[in-house]
Amino acid sequence: MRRVAVLSDIHGNLPALAAALADVEREDVDAIVVPGDTISGPWPVETFDLLTRLAPRVVMGNADRLVLDRGEQYGPLAVWCADRLGDERLAVAAGWPLTLELEVDGLGRVLVCHSTPASPDPIYTRITPEDELAELFGAVGADVLLCGHTHGQYDRRLESGLRIVNPGSVGLPYEGRRGAFWALLGPDVEMRSTEYDVEAAVAAIRALGAPVEDGLLGYLLDPPDPDETTRFFESQRGAA
Repeated sequence: MRRVAVLSDIHGNLPALAAALADVEREDVDAIVVPGDTISGPWPVETFDLLTRLAPRVVMGNADRLVLDRGEQYGPLAVWCADRLGDERLAVAAGWPLTLELEVDGLGRVLVCHSTPASPDPIYTRITPEDELAELFGAVGADVLLCGHTHGQYDRRLESGLRIVNPGSVGLPYEGRRGAFWALLGPDVEMRSTEYDVEAAVAAIRALGAPVEDGLLGYLLDPPDPDETTRFFESQRGAA
């Protein structure tokens, strides 16, 4: 493929997705790839249907799995999303794989996953030590590992030669500023962001009655600082 748009961690945020897709439409892309956490949010059906019309390549995210499992640890939102999606859409989502492989001009073989090739759950960041990443990833066998999960953009090349690319989050970014964050692949990596009316989106979420925690809505209005978020995630994975 010559050029690929990457839209990760949408979390059912339809206004953010629509804004990002409007920018994608102005680019000459061969495909859209979604590295997980797609349907877990206030507009699960609308997000699913919009993406379905575009036929993207989607992998399973940890929050997607919680929706499929109606996971109590995700609070009432997982059940709310599952009820709205219905059996037919849920059956399609249950078929999303953990990984996808792409060949992208200028980048080579790209392995797409939500977190690691084996699981959508492990946490790592742009500063996680390389020896720990090697244990997490195993034998990747690719030039680029394209991931999501931690909602922050970064492009990191390891000493092994593996390049880790996180496009950030469309629907719930931790970038210290508002917007929908995504990336273009080919022939290199271009990090992108798209502005949209976040205050209107938050008001619409509240009007829906979706069981989205006030803290998450606060993150949309006042996104967490990326350095602070990185330190928090590192503490969560037991780093000093």
